[in-house]
Formats: sequence, structure tokens, C-alpha cells
Amino acid sequence: MKLIRILSVTAGFLMLAYIITMAVLFKDSRQNDMCKKLVITLHDDKSMHFVSEANIEAALKQAGLDPTGRLMSKINTDKIEKELLRNEMLDQVDAYKTPSGIIRLDVKQKKPILRVMGPEGNFYIDTKGSIMPVSRRYAAHVPVATGYVRKESATTDLYKFALFLQENEFWNSQIEQIYVHPDRDVELVPRVGEHRIVLGTLDNFREKLDNLRLFYEQAIPKVGWEKYSIINLKFKNQIVCTKK
Repeated sequence: MKLIRILSVTAGFLMLAYIITMAVLFKDSRQNDMCKKLVITLHDDKSMHFVSEANIEAALKQAGLDPTGRLMSKINTDKIEKELLRNEMLDQVDAYKTPSGIIRLDVKQKKPILRVMGPEGNFYIDTKGSIMPVSRRYAAHVPVATGYVRKESATTDLYKFALFLQENEFWNSQIEQIYVHPDRDVELVPRVGEHRIVLGTLDNFREKLDNLRLFYEQAIPKVGWEKYSIINLKFKNQIVCTKK
């Protein structure tokens, strides 16, 4: 009985050693394989076209990092990721090797929620509050902030406001432009109607817009969209309208 147990344990160790040895040999043989091709997958909304697979391939070739035809053991996926993330349009890059000799790239572009056109430049703000450049090949359909917009306010107060718009179906479809005055007061230009919305500062903007939506639902059906030229929300719990 004791002999049988010893033989079983020995057989188990031998099997484990065989599995480990074969795994190492298989890994080594794969590392000596050539990279057959590069597969790039863009995990984004199909309407976004800041970068393409061709742009990514060109960037790798220019940096001397095109993996196709190279030994798998010589391909540094970390270096590929770092090189591609130098592109300010990209948010995330995952590069990895497959057992079949393919290098795969999973790529995510940054998603803009606001375009800024002000004295400190023309740029986008993305979902993380970061600045990203505009593109000559694609323009995102997002609200535009103009006037006296500084980068500091664009990445803080305006970012929070734009994120709210992006997450709110009603206001995202309603607000087209944001104008910032020198005193930081904000005006909104809606897509529907010819009136201007004087928001004042961005303090308590949710409460102000809640009041405005209630006004839209209760008053506008009675008087129509064309009655007022200005709807002023600056004053707490008041809506002051200027007739045309």
C-alpha cells in the first residue's frame, strides 16, 4: 500500500514536470515565430473618426515599431503602447501577442463633449476633462463654447457643465452654443427657438435648468417659442423674460 502511494506521488511529480517543460518549450518556440500580421480594433462609437487603422499603422512604421515580419521575441508591446499614446486623440491602447503569431491592438479614442473657441485656442474637452486638439479630418458634433473662455475654466466649470449636458438627453439635444462673457456670466443658445438663455454664472446650473424646463413645459405651449428674445435665469427662483 505504501509502495503504491509512493509510485502515485512520483507519477504525479513526473507529469507536472512534463507539463511545465512542454509549456516552456512551446513558449520558446512561439517566441521564435515571426509576426504574421498586425490586427487593430477601434473600440469606439462608429461616428468618431479622429484616427483610423491606417493612421495607427503609419505611426508605428514612422517610429520603427511595425511588428509585421519581426520575431515575436523582439516585439516590445509596452513600447508600442507608449508610442501610440503620444497621439493626443487616443485614450487607451492595449497591445498583446497571440499564440498564432499575431499582434493585436485594442484602441480607444478620446471622446469630446465640448469644443472651445476662445482667446487661448481652439480645442476639445473630453469626457475626463482633458484638452484634446481639433482634427482636420473630423469635427465632433458637440456644444461649442465661445467668448472669453480660459483653459482653466474650460477644464473645470465648463467641463462639469458639458458633462451634465452630455449625460442629459433633453439638454444635450437642446443646447447648441455656450457664450462666456468677461465677467464669467454665461449665455446659452438653444437649437429650438430664437431666444437667448442668460444663465448667469455656472453656480447652481442644474437648479436653473430645472426651472427653465418647467417653464418650457408650462408656459411655452401657451405663448409659443417666438414670444421672447431673452430668458433670464440669473436670479434665484425667478425667470425674467424679455419680449421681442
